[in-house]
Amino acid sequence: MSIINNHCEGFSPSIDENCTHLILGSMPSVASLGAQEYYAHPQNRFWPLMARILEQSDAPTVYAERLSMLLRHHIALWDSIATCERKGSLDADIHNEQGNDFSALLKQYPHIHTICFNGGKSFQCFKKYNQALLNRHDIHFYKLPSTSPANARWTIERLEDEWKIPFTPQ
Repeated sequence: MSIINNHCEGFSPSIDENCTHLILGSMPSVASLGAQEYYAHPQNRFWPLMARILEQSDAPTVYAERLSMLLRHHIALWDSIATCERKGSLDADIHNEQGNDFSALLKQYPHIHTICFNGGKSFQCFKKYNQALLNRHDIHFYKLPSTSPANARWTIERLEDEWKIPFTPQ
């Protein structure tokens, strides 16, 4: 839940027993760790994107309402990495990471059938520590482009086209 001497510790998941989807980042940014909120950097497009996809509206400004918006749509939020060393906020600078325990999470929340990765580092770390889970046929996995401001080549419209796929009823 903090950053000390480049050692970062992530947050607990935002989840409840009704969640069917899980969105995974890599590790919260410096801004997010400081604010103790997922996707707190003002240029990160995560919250505006999710509001557009889920509720066709602007994102709530209050953090608790943002989390509630996801939970209303049965979407949990967490990270692939539990702890790491990182100077700054870039995924490319992550070293000595330790993954979160997804076997335990999926056992506790058995309704999760879709896992979405917010960017390549999230998927890379999940794969490194959870290879067996990727073989489960009852879970759908989506590698999605990062909503980070560092991923500037992706417009909000392009992100929306990709991100809406796992949240559109089949």
